Amino acid sequence: MKIRDILKSEKMSMSFEVFPPKTDSAFESVKTATEEIATLLPSFMSVTYGAGGGTSKYTLDIAKDIKQKHGVPTLAHLTCVSSTRQTVKQRIKDMHEAGIENVMALRGDLTPELEKSNRGDWDYRYATDLIYELKNSGYDFCIGGACYPEIHPESANQKEDIKHLKEKVDAGCEFLTTQMFFDNNLLYNFLYKIREAGITVPIVPGIMPITNANQVERAIKLSGSHMPQRFKSLVDKFGSNPEAMKQAGIAYATDQIIDLYANNITNVHVYSMNKPDIARRITENLSDILGSV
Repeated sequence: MKIRDILKSEKMSMSFEVFPPKTDSAFESVKTATEEIATLLPSFMSVTYGAGGGTSKYTLDIAKDIKQKHGVPTLAHLTCVSSTRQTVKQRIKDMHEAGIENVMALRGDLTPELEKSNRGDWDYRYATDLIYELKNSGYDFCIGGACYPEIHPESANQKEDIKHLKEKVDAGCEFLTTQMFFDNNLLYNFLYKIREAGITVPIVPGIMPITNANQVERAIKLSGSHMPQRFKSLVDKFGSNPEAMKQAGIAYATDQIIDLYANNITNVHVYSMNKPDIARRITENLSDILGSV
């Protein structure tokens, strides 16, 4: 099922992101975790893609397993940074042959080595280049992209960021999933600005449950997210108690999601970090809400 069709529904729903293993030895444990999350029957599940395509095979294997065993629509990530056109075309073909209908088109993170390389030599410099490749592949993929409610770390300002986002959409991106954020007001302000800029595709908010104090620094580094004082106080109070921090983090994420639904967001994407217990507890917290129309 195409995600563009899922997002047309007015029924509130939730989706989850999982990541593939990095090695063969970890495959079974990751597969078990992702299957357990799939039993919650989310609206869809996205499967990430390792830097440089290192986990491309595992991405397809996990995505196929979720879809075939549990009937959950899947969204396979695909990155293009440092990849040749021939390599990307082969991976697109592999996705089609695996029965993947939905692709998240991403540039990919820049490693220190890539930062030093000559970008003029790359076949793909931006996610927009990959979106064009997917649109011209001859396959009917539903294409998603990423966006930053605050600002992309490499953008000079938000106006420039939104300009490039519009280029993605004009290239054929059919929906956008946000990077994590911890203050819903930042999202609402962002939505107003992009609608004013003519970006009308569905926006799926991405929520990261912070259940371990050590995740905070990494979350800030990855997304540059603003941490509200309310969240900082939560970490200060419960960060040294793992179980209390886990419960508080799940409660904070649940509160964010409820507020999003109350403000007419219909689908929320949860970065599950392959933790079935966290995905289950959030789903249970929202069971009656998700069961309503």
